[in-house]
Amino acid sequence: MWRLGFFFHEMSFGLLSIFIPLYVVRTLGGSLVELGIMTSLALLLGIPASFFWGYICDKTRRYKAYILLSFISAATIIFSFTFIGKSIVLFILLYVVMQMLHVAHEAPKNVLISEHYSRQDWEKSFASYKKLTEIGWLLGLFLGLVASTVNFSAHYTLFLCSGLNLVAFVLSIFLVSDPLLIFERRLVSIERKIDYTDRGVRAASQILDGYPLTDKLKQESFLALAIAMVFLSLALNTFLTPLPIFFAQKLALPTTSIYVIYMLNSGGAVAGYVFMGGRSVFTDAKKQVRRIVLFQSALIFLLAVIVQISFATTLFAALTLVLLNFAYAAYYILTISLSMALIPSGKAGVFDVLGGLGAASGCFLGPFLAQTLGFIPQFLIAGAIFFLAFAILRIFA
Repeated sequence: MWRLGFFFHEMSFGLLSIFIPLYVVRTLGGSLVELGIMTSLALLLGIPASFFWGYICDKTRRYKAYILLSFISAATIIFSFTFIGKSIVLFILLYVVMQMLHVAHEAPKNVLISEHYSRQDWEKSFASYKKLTEIGWLLGLFLGLVASTVNFSAHYTLFLCSGLNLVAFVLSIFLVSDPLLIFERRLVSIERKIDYTDRGVRAASQILDGYPLTDKLKQESFLALAIAMVFLSLALNTFLTPLPIFFAQKLALPTTSIYVIYMLNSGGAVAGYVFMGGRSVFTDAKKQVRRIVLFQSALIFLLAVIVQISFATTLFAALTLVLLNFAYAAYYILTISLSMALIPSGKAGVFDVLGGLGAASGCFLGPFLAQTLGFIPQFLIAGAIFFLAFAILRIFA
C-alpha cells in the first residue's frame, strides 16, 4: 500500500512527458535545441542532487521525509508554471529546480524496497513497484489523450498534474513509513565477501591437491556495469528526447495520436515488468543485460532504415517503442538489483547518478542532432551508442 502515492505521482509525470516537449515548442515558441538544453541541464544538475539525496537519507536513516519533499515540490512548481506567461527562460529555470527536488524520492524508494524484502526477492519487488508506477504512467498518458481530445487549455492540464502530485503527497503522509531495521544491504555485502573467501579457500585446496580449478576466483566489479549504464542512458535519451517532435513534425501526427503511441509504449513497459515479476530465477544477470542492450541497438538501426524507405513509418516507430520499453523494463530490474547489491550503504544515489550522467548528455545531444543533421542520423548515432554499451559489457564485465 505504501506505493500508492507513487502511482499518482507517475500519472502526473506520464502526462507531462508528452505535454512539456510540445508545450515548449508549440506554446512557448522554443526550438529543439532549447528543449535539449532544458532537459539536459535539469538532468545534469540532478546528478549531484541524486548523490546528495542518496547520501543524506542513508546518513539520517529517514526516507519518508525526502519522498514527501519530492512530491510536494513537484505539485508546487507545476502549479507555478501557470503564472509565468510565455517566458521560456523562467520556465526552464523552474523546470530545472523541479527536477533537482524531484529526484529526492528515487534513492529513498530504492532503499525502502531493498530493506523491506530479502535479496532473493529484490527483482520481483522492484518489478512489482515498476509495474504499478508504469500503469500510473500509462494512465497519465491516457489523461493527456483525453485532455487533448477535449481541447483542455495548457493551464488546466498543469492544474491537473499539480493536483495529482498533491494527492501523492497526502497519501504518502499516511502510507509510507521508515523501516524499523536497516540491515539487508549490509547482509548482502557480508554474504558476498564470505562467498568470495569460500571460493578462494576451495581454489587454494584444489591447487595444493594438484587438481585443475573448477571455479573462477573473480570478484564482481561494478565499474564495467556502471560505465555501460551511463552509455545506455546516453543512447536511450539521445533517441527518445526529440521523438515527440519527430511524430509531430516529421510524421505530422496530431497530439491525440502521439499520446496513443506513447500509451502503447508504456504498455510495453508494463508487460516487461509483469514478465520480470513472474520470473522465479535470475541466473547470469550480466549476460541477460548484454543481450537486452544488443537487441535495443538492433531496434534503433531497424527504425532508421524504415524511416529512410518511408514504409509504414508510424506503425514501425510505434512497434519499436513498445519493444524498446519492454526490453528496458527487463534491463532496469536486472541492473538495479545488481547495483543495490554492490553499492555500499550511504551511496544509494549512485544508481540514479549513473543514469543521470548519460541522460543529461543524451537529452541535449538528441535534439541537437535532430535539428542539425536530421532524425535519421540521430537514430543511427543512438543505435551506435547502444552497441558501444553492449561492447563494454561484453569485453569488460
